[in-house]
Amino acid sequence: MTDFKGHKIQVNQLLNFIPEGLLANLSITTRVDHYSKVLHGKKMFYLLLYSLIENEKLSQRTLEDTFNDPVFKLLFDLDKEETVCRSSISERLSKIDSGYFKQIYECIYEQFSKHYKESERQKHNLIRVDSSIVSDTVGRLMEGLNNCGKKAVKYSVAFDGILPCELQTFTSASYSSEDIALPEVVLSHVKKEKNHQNIYVLDRGLQSTRTMKAFTDDSIKFICRAKENRKYVELKSFISADQDLDFGESTLITDAKIKLYTGIPIKNKQGNIHSREELIDTEFRLIIVESKAKDGQQYWFLSNDFNLSAKEIAQAYRRRWDIEVFFRFIKQELNVSHLVSLNKNGIQVIMYMTLIVAMLILIYKKANNIGYKTAKRRMAMEVRNLAIALIVTQCGGNPDLMFKT
Repeated sequence: MTDFKGHKIQVNQLLNFIPEGLLANLSITTRVDHYSKVLHGKKMFYLLLYSLIENEKLSQRTLEDTFNDPVFKLLFDLDKEETVCRSSISERLSKIDSGYFKQIYECIYEQFSKHYKESERQKHNLIRVDSSIVSDTVGRLMEGLNNCGKKAVKYSVAFDGILPCELQTFTSASYSSEDIALPEVVLSHVKKEKNHQNIYVLDRGLQSTRTMKAFTDDSIKFICRAKENRKYVELKSFISADQDLDFGESTLITDAKIKLYTGIPIKNKQGNIHSREELIDTEFRLIIVESKAKDGQQYWFLSNDFNLSAKEIAQAYRRRWDIEVFFRFIKQELNVSHLVSLNKNGIQVIMYMTLIVAMLILIYKKANNIGYKTAKRRMAMEVRNLAIALIVTQCGGNPDLMFKT
């Protein structure tokens, strides 16, 4: 067996976080196995889990070959006589209950998040929220949002700094706007975490004043980057005469309590719709900093948090970059840029499974203090060696007992 020096956690320990009882119970409560003869929910779960770890690029053909591989069947104790074809996998992905995979994902996230040390969590519970669009190979989608003239799928994710904690998959055209997609992710996450103390950090996708007002009314704290030169009314400046305005790479220009304008649709006598600016009666915080490296480059931040310092808000926004690193990881290492299924249900199933595998890799990476690529490679090696150990045990050293020719 491979023994990586200095590793504190191994793959077999991570796999123990996937409760067999949960898989069996969900098979009943979600009716995931209804009308299925071979590709039961548990088998699909292990097929996707193993394939995502073992293969650089996932496809329906890859899934077919993997399922029919005796090593896979031995590793997960499946009937070695069962076989499937690509078309069966395609159909199963389109019809299998995606809620089954969602509940497994949420259960595994909950288990992992309980093991965070308080020292590992940020001073403030920052939840980074952003979206990634996949437009490669989606031309045959029956439904998809528009991305530069192409059909596309949007994945919107909330990331707690260590693991992805919420996912929404969008194919409807209306979700092309981040002002619609991102609030849905935030509200969905808020429902799961009652009495939370989270601060949701978003990029420039959130610009709707009405959404910011709704967040404030619901006591949802946020920090987002605003468009420069946005129209507002200043109520009070928080900058004092003796305040240190030096933030290291930037300088504080403005820290103020403000009110924002929003556009109200108005129908004129001719029946045409035009927008009228109206001041919203909700107070926000505007922080403007100027970059020292780029002459004249300003960054505007909006928030409804009046307790943090201006520097803490600026630093919290900088930590939003963690989710960009996470997106790059799942695109490069878990092949999210390529769609295995062209059906929305199948897309959701694959994405939940991708996040499950991503969590396993992230915990493995963090515990063993290694990089993303190294973690993925070493996990695959450990899974392979688990299979080799089982083959040796099963065959007593005679491979002909395992591989029929």
